[in-house]
Amino acid sequence: MNQGVFSAVSGVQVKIKGLHENYVVIISCVILLVLFSIQHHGTHRVAFMFAPVVAAWLLCISGIGVYNIFYWNRQIYRALSPLYMLKFLRATGIEGWMSLGGVVLSITGVEAMYAALGHFSALSIKVAFTCLVYPCLILAYMGEAAFLSKHHHDIQESFYKAIPETVFWPVFIVATLAAIVGSQAVISATFSIVSQCCALNCFPPVKIVHTSSRIYGQIYVPEVNWILMCLCLAVTIGLRDIDMMGHAYGLATTTVMFVTTCLMTLVMVIVWKQGIIKAIICLVLFGSIELLYISASICKVPEGGWIPLVLSFIFMSIMFTWNYGTMKKHEFDVENKVSMSKILSLGPCLGMVRVPGIGVIFSNLASGVPAIFGHFVTNLPAFHQVLVFVCVKSVQVPCVSDNERLVISRIGPKEYRMFCCIVRYGYKDLQQENYNFENKLVSAIIQFVEIEESDPAPTPEEFSMDDGNLNMEHLGVSPHTLSSSCYIEKNFPFSCVLRVKKNDNDHLQETPYKDESMQILKAKESGVTYILGHSYAEAKKSSTILKKFAINVVYAFLSKNCRDPDGFLNVAHTSLLEVGMVYHV
Repeated sequence: MNQGVFSAVSGVQVKIKGLHENYVVIISCVILLVLFSIQHHGTHRVAFMFAPVVAAWLLCISGIGVYNIFYWNRQIYRALSPLYMLKFLRATGIEGWMSLGGVVLSITGVEAMYAALGHFSALSIKVAFTCLVYPCLILAYMGEAAFLSKHHHDIQESFYKAIPETVFWPVFIVATLAAIVGSQAVISATFSIVSQCCALNCFPPVKIVHTSSRIYGQIYVPEVNWILMCLCLAVTIGLRDIDMMGHAYGLATTTVMFVTTCLMTLVMVIVWKQGIIKAIICLVLFGSIELLYISASICKVPEGGWIPLVLSFIFMSIMFTWNYGTMKKHEFDVENKVSMSKILSLGPCLGMVRVPGIGVIFSNLASGVPAIFGHFVTNLPAFHQVLVFVCVKSVQVPCVSDNERLVISRIGPKEYRMFCCIVRYGYKDLQQENYNFENKLVSAIIQFVEIEESDPAPTPEEFSMDDGNLNMEHLGVSPHTLSSSCYIEKNFPFSCVLRVKKNDNDHLQETPYKDESMQILKAKESGVTYILGHSYAEAKKSSTILKKFAINVVYAFLSKNCRDPDGFLNVAHTSLLEVGMVYHV
């Protein structure tokens, strides 16, 4: 993005010859600062400008291209033939091959359209690219080539010098705005990628803000925004050269294209169930072309191409370390599950008592009692009347509907009053709730208890809640009468009486809650305490120096600064109790 902004601003030097390069750098930095500073407002506030700016930009460059074709060289259409490319490579040899690293810049930037797949359908992007973007780009490059055929010495600033004098400043303004819009697309795409990486446990959880209540997918990640801003400013100030930025951009883009082709080959075989031969043909056809451009871009590593390689290695190391540490932590929790009967049998010896209220314990386990709970009751031999082990999980689907968000199951006998709640998110869901989580949770538990007692032999021991209200269909009420004939009186967050009217002629029927439901409601009135475990990982003494650095330094730093589950579920800090525990990997 800094390359696009810097190249757009540098066009002013065509008209103002004495303008020092430092001023171009300062203007570019100011634009980047403003761009990143307004991200927290959300793109929906300025998105109405995006389509007109991009459309005006494409029409401008295509119109200028048509003008240059007719004014400078009407035979330039012959350059569309690939024979000229072969003649060029044959005549120039190694120099022609190395120039491919710069030629690839002609196709970079267009891939930002595909970063908007989270906001638009694939069909709309295909139509926009085929009918508008591609023809405009072809006309623009043909016009620039026609200009260069008569002005061989203006290759460094050929784009701006090919613009007619009368429309230079309007085109310069539109070019700058288009660069800003393109940068905004890259920033939004980065937010979406980081969000999905967090959902897949490939990146430390970060704060995700949904900036629009109407448009899905418009999010803001503060930490990523400021880190990205610092990186862009550092590259702009440090390089101060559009060619070096281009080398870095070209290598990054061609590498991404090749990796995408390799992954697409796996998708063809595993997901689409295509033959291996078709996948190999696709890989060879596209991969050979991309490798040709990558080989030319690698030669530019000392001249700026090292930047994407270093950044890729850093982020890959962070993602690998986080995934490895998280996986080891989960293995530790699974291997050290606590036997609930053993803890309760030790109750008289430890002086263990049940205190009023509901205890919500965050866990990484979808079933069973985590080791952190055993550590808690060993040091403080008392726990609440009702215990709920909450596990936040990401599932391999894009979105999870609200009626399938919470899944409740029971742990141990009924007299223990212990439950497990799995909060499920898809990898495109925003892991941030805008409602009172504890009311939703208690409602789901009461629903579970009511249905469990009304049905002597339920098929599964777990079910999902439906928008926080009781599922009346399980209680023998027709779903057609739910909206106006069935409700729950809300004395506190919940009522002790469920009123049901099966048809308009019947009187309201009162169905009192069961004893266990009443006890849960009383516990809710006593208060809800959230117990969060902080597991600190330490590498074993026999581990290598690299592993000790990765676990004791990198993973520890990431764990300390990442978002905890209580942040996703809007837990008040006044009701939060943290328990520390160390595990060795």
